[in-house]
Parts: sequence; C-alpha cells; structure tokens
Amino acid sequence: MNTKPESLLQQAFDAGLAAVRPEDMLPSYLPEPPAGRLFIVGAGKAAAAMARVCEQHYGTYHPDVPLSGLVITRYGHALPTQHIEVIEAGHPVPDEAGRAGTRKLLTMLENVQADDLVLCLISGGGSALLSFPRNLSLADHININEQLLTCGADIGEMNIIRKHLSKVKGGWLAKRAQPAKVVSLLISDVPGDDPSSIASGPTVPDDSTYADALDIYKRYNLDNQAAKNILQRGVKKHIPETPTARDACFANTETHIIATAQKMLEAAAAVFHQAGINPLILTDSLTGEAREAAKFHAAMTRQIRLHQQPLALPCVLLSGGETSVTIRNETSVRGRGGRNCEFLLSLAIELAGMPNTYALAADSDGIDGSEDAAGALLTPDSLPFGVKQARTYLDRHDSYSYFERLGTLIKTGPTHTNVNDLRIVLIL
Repeated sequence: MNTKPESLLQQAFDAGLAAVRPEDMLPSYLPEPPAGRLFIVGAGKAAAAMARVCEQHYGTYHPDVPLSGLVITRYGHALPTQHIEVIEAGHPVPDEAGRAGTRKLLTMLENVQADDLVLCLISGGGSALLSFPRNLSLADHININEQLLTCGADIGEMNIIRKHLSKVKGGWLAKRAQPAKVVSLLISDVPGDDPSSIASGPTVPDDSTYADALDIYKRYNLDNQAAKNILQRGVKKHIPETPTARDACFANTETHIIATAQKMLEAAAAVFHQAGINPLILTDSLTGEAREAAKFHAAMTRQIRLHQQPLALPCVLLSGGETSVTIRNETSVRGRGGRNCEFLLSLAIELAGMPNTYALAADSDGIDGSEDAAGALLTPDSLPFGVKQARTYLDRHDSYSYFERLGTLIKTGPTHTNVNDLRIVLIL
C-alpha cells in the first residue's frame, strides 16, 4: 500500500459521500409532471440540495409545468433556488423559524387539487426542522427535544414521541396534502431505513400509539409536564392517533428511499478493495452507546490482530448507523463532542496505542452532534497525553476538544446529504 493510512481513510469517506449525493441519486426517481400543478415541499439537511436538483430537472425537461414549493433546512445548508423557497431553521433543537416555515408549508397545501402532485423531499434532520407541535410553547418544545437528545433513547424511540407531539409528523403531512397525489423521496439517516422513522415519517403510515410514546417518556424519566399532558390525553383518546396504513390518505401516495448508509458503506469498501485491503461491512444499522460500540470494534480488532479471523491482514472494518451519547446527571463538567468523536476517543482508550491501527468516524452530514466537525481521525499516536487524561475527556463528553487538541478533527462543512455515520477501523 503506497497511500498513507490517513489519506486512505479520507478517500474512503469522500467516496462514501459521493455515492449518496442528491445530484447523483435523485434524478432517476423524479416522477413525470402532473396534469395540474407541481408542489415541491420538504425538510432536512439535504432538502435544499434536493430542491435544486428538482428545479434543474423539471426546468430542463418539463419547463411548462407550474412549479412552486418550500423546503426547510438547517442553518448554513441553504442553496440558491429560483422557484422553491428555502427556509433555514434550528437543528437539532427546533426554533421559531422552523415553526413559522412549517406553517407556511402547510398553508401552501391548503388548496391542492386531485390533479396536482405534491413531491415531498425528506432527509435526516427533518424531525427538528418540520415543526408544528400540538399545544406546546416554543420553550416546552425545545425542552423536550433537548431531553430526548441526551437521555440515551435511540432514534426510533425519539421519533415515536416526536410524532405524537406533532400535527405534521407521523403521516399527518400526507393527510394535509389530500386529495393530491403525494410522492415522497427519502434520504435515510436511520438504522434499518424505516420510512416512518426518517424525519419522523410525515408522509407515511404510523403504527405506533400514544401509549407507546408515553411508555418511552416514562422509561427515560423525561420531565416536561406539557408534553406529558399531550401524551396522556392521546392515551385517553382525546386526541386522534396518527394515521395508519388503513387511512384513505395513503391510497394515492408513493414512497422511495433513494440513498442509504449501505450505499455509502459499499462505496467506501470499494476504495479499500482497490488498495488490496480486505473490507468487512459489519452492519449499516449500528445503534447503542457510542463508547460501547467502540468496545465492540476494539474487540473485533484484537481478534483479527491476534488470530487473523474473520479476516486476514491487512483489512478494514466498516459500520454505519447511529449511536447515542447519554449525558449522565452526575457529570459535573460537560464538554463538547458528538457521538463520532466519543466513539473514537473510547476506541483510542480500548486500543491503547495498538500499532498499525487507524480509524475514522464521521457523520455524513458534516456535523457530529452540534459541533462544526464531521468527526475525527485516530492513529496509533492518538494517546500522547496518556489513558488517564483521555478518560477524563471521555467522562465529561469532551471528545471534540480532545481531537481538536490533537489536530485530527475532520471538517467538511455542510455536505448536503445525510445517511448517518461512517465508522472505519483500518488494521495493517
């Protein structure tokens, strides 16, 4: 292998991103224009990029179709468009801009007709950005979302609660778009690629209930009385359940997942295969605590290093999905860091400077948690301050600061896609 390990890891990450960009994936899924009007709506970190691709496609091949729309994306993720309004809003915590944008989007759909087409562009981040809660003040909405992000719940559990506090998630957007045809194009950022979990499933049926949401609320000891009151009212049937597959609003809908973590993993694996390194995709849907996931990857690495099983050296382990970071109440000093940096710092401690072993963990949207880095790189020299000091950083969830100090953070800026995380462990 003539390429430096760090460069090879970066090449694999870049190849993975290239495989799931909207400009490459989206055009082949775009439907024929309707007899009536075309409304393009959506939300997520990739929403602006997806909207721009739609404008270019229909402007080139169907210039006479009446086209308008609105999408909501994260601050800093907007791209220039001509006919589709792009609104920036808060993520991962919702804000007033997201609420106002969602109201405007729903108003746009109030007078749709049966011969119209609503093209819905959904990507990761849409749960926070597409924001129309049931009788929650902005302060309560922010509070319950902040608790969900730090309680240790997985993305599916978080989204069940979000659906049942919302008038737009969990299929309600499809209900609002009746009687028009609804075609949803999804970039998946959730393990298992379940459409009902991507941005909390605004245009697909939902089988979960208020009772499910209340159970999750209690399981993680969440504390917001306004949110709890809504869930309890739903359990008592004072609020309608989210629409299920039997609801008539889904009779004229289509849903297509156009980009996934598996596609990203396969593209990254191909880079290593071409370099003569055996790739193994462990899973595209890893969940659980980031530091525990690191222990599993470290155990696999030791097994390969000692026994060359299940792969012969040199080899690489790849995984996708979304881990979580639980902020413990006893943590008195809380630092900066997302799940990918936390994974890497835990991996560094577990490997304890194992020679010829390198790793990368990064979020495909370019943002690890709420920081300005996608993730970081790990090398055999990533414990220069010793294991004890590394544990101090890990205990206060300050992994960003640790890798910033090392100078190995990966900063891409907004990538305008989002299929969740890519973890790579390269064993030479």
